[in-house]
Amino acid sequence: MRFSRMLIPTAKEAPSDAVLPSHIYLLRAGFIQSVGAGLYNFLPLGKRSLDRVRQVVKEELDRAGCQEVELAFVTPAELWRESGRFEKYGKELLRFTDRKENEFVLGPTHEEMMVNLVRSSVKSYKQLPLHLYQIKTKFRDEIRPRFGLMRGREFLMEDGYSFHKDEEDMKREFDHMEAIYSRIFTRLRLDFRVVEADSGAIGGSGSKEFMVLAESGEDTLVVCEGCDYGANIEAATRAPKTAPVYEEGEEPQMSPGEFHTPGVTTIDALAEFFHLDPYHLIKAVAKKALYDEGREEIVLFFVRGNDELEETKATNAVGANELVDVGEEELRAAGLTPGYMGFTGLPEGIRYVIDRELRGEGNLIMGANREEYHRVGVQVPDVSEHFADLIVVGEGDRCARCDGRLQTTKGIEVGHIFQLGTRYSEPLGATFLDENGKARPFVMGTYGIGVSRLLAAIIEQHHDDRGCIWTRESAPFDVEIVVSNIANDAEREKAEEIYRLLQERGVEVLLDDRKERFGFKMKDFELIGIPYGVVIGKKLSEGVVELITRDGLEREEVPVTEIVERLLERV
Repeated sequence: MRFSRMLIPTAKEAPSDAVLPSHIYLLRAGFIQSVGAGLYNFLPLGKRSLDRVRQVVKEELDRAGCQEVELAFVTPAELWRESGRFEKYGKELLRFTDRKENEFVLGPTHEEMMVNLVRSSVKSYKQLPLHLYQIKTKFRDEIRPRFGLMRGREFLMEDGYSFHKDEEDMKREFDHMEAIYSRIFTRLRLDFRVVEADSGAIGGSGSKEFMVLAESGEDTLVVCEGCDYGANIEAATRAPKTAPVYEEGEEPQMSPGEFHTPGVTTIDALAEFFHLDPYHLIKAVAKKALYDEGREEIVLFFVRGNDELEETKATNAVGANELVDVGEEELRAAGLTPGYMGFTGLPEGIRYVIDRELRGEGNLIMGANREEYHRVGVQVPDVSEHFADLIVVGEGDRCARCDGRLQTTKGIEVGHIFQLGTRYSEPLGATFLDENGKARPFVMGTYGIGVSRLLAAIIEQHHDDRGCIWTRESAPFDVEIVVSNIANDAEREKAEEIYRLLQERGVEVLLDDRKERFGFKMKDFELIGIPYGVVIGKKLSEGVVELITRDGLEREEVPVTEIVERLLERV
């Protein structure tokens, strides 16, 4: 392809709302164009990179025995009602009606559609296992679309769905897809971690995320310094916290009872009042839980005084769609006492959950559920249906696997795999006949890669202060030939010759044949980030051209007779 004939609108400046390197460089280098909040056009360079990344994904999935299909983008709302997700998914699900008042959604994910396909065409265990996938546009009506392709509303996604006769075979495919996805991200030369994750609106019994490590990532990851443990903070676990170390005889001792604590309504104030480490206190966090069909309730969550509530864990613990803050006036109307709430003596009908690390713990202090009083010497029951993992795992906590030190880092989620079980097959009535002729629901797994997001993730890890540095499998072209002076017949003719020879050998080449200043062309080469550049300049008269490796901008002089073979060795 010739630069002079391509639509590559490079720019010196990026829009003021572009803050991440990937957003800035993809706009400036003419890969994408913004047309609205979270909506982007892919220009020729962007489409070429997107197609190359898509091809890597497709090659690995096809090699693994997965079968590609393409489902309708518009989904009947009735399927989402059958699965129970129509309300639970929230406002990110774009709903609309057609001229006949039939309800539809724009698919943010296609579990319902794929189950609908399989339940009508797969009838016997002999047709299993089956893994179907598509690489297709999705839409999620994000409340705050930002960071370019990192969090757009419309995006390209690979979503796969596997169907099995039993859980054992589903877990085999789950592990298999972890390996396949890892191979995809390795081919794209990404530094990533596979971490335990929350299943969110997709559901299921277990999931893992593939996180590209980058300080610009929106997700916080917890990783262990001593082993390979890693998890999204929404699903991270730790070894139980240990009590502070005291000198002999100085451990706090409490007799059970109530203590007058006027004006002491925060954990910090309570710790100061009793001269105790917050480890010995119980913190109450009040939230309003929102459910399907407009149902809501106040829920109290109790964690240790030196811990914080992790909202995703708390939401899952009560099966809510969302948790929102609740005001003091509303708490009092429910018979609660803000600043003095505990799990003993609550008004009837108030739901509560206690962090599981407090199970069986004693010698604690919490609210007494009456104004200006706290209960001391509290013993948490050992047996109760009210326990769940609720806390934020933080820097310096200990690993539950090896007792190593946990630390946090940032990541970009580029892939997610789920063990769905019968989460969708049962409500949608998708069954097959087993070996004994008995109808059983399909056991499912689901798998997804953010294909368009991968472009942003690659640039977040591979860029410098001059522009993009594309990896070999994601670059729009393998080589760019830059002619120093297009008016020089010898330089132009040699560039054309090298261009033709590389094309004949299957190399994707961009020839910069524009009548522009050499410095201007080189700035575009650095901004666009094609892996290798060949400069045809003044030294051609000495039989030499310059080979530039974009990663590191390493330059070397190469005999013009050897340049084609040298490039073939690298690409």
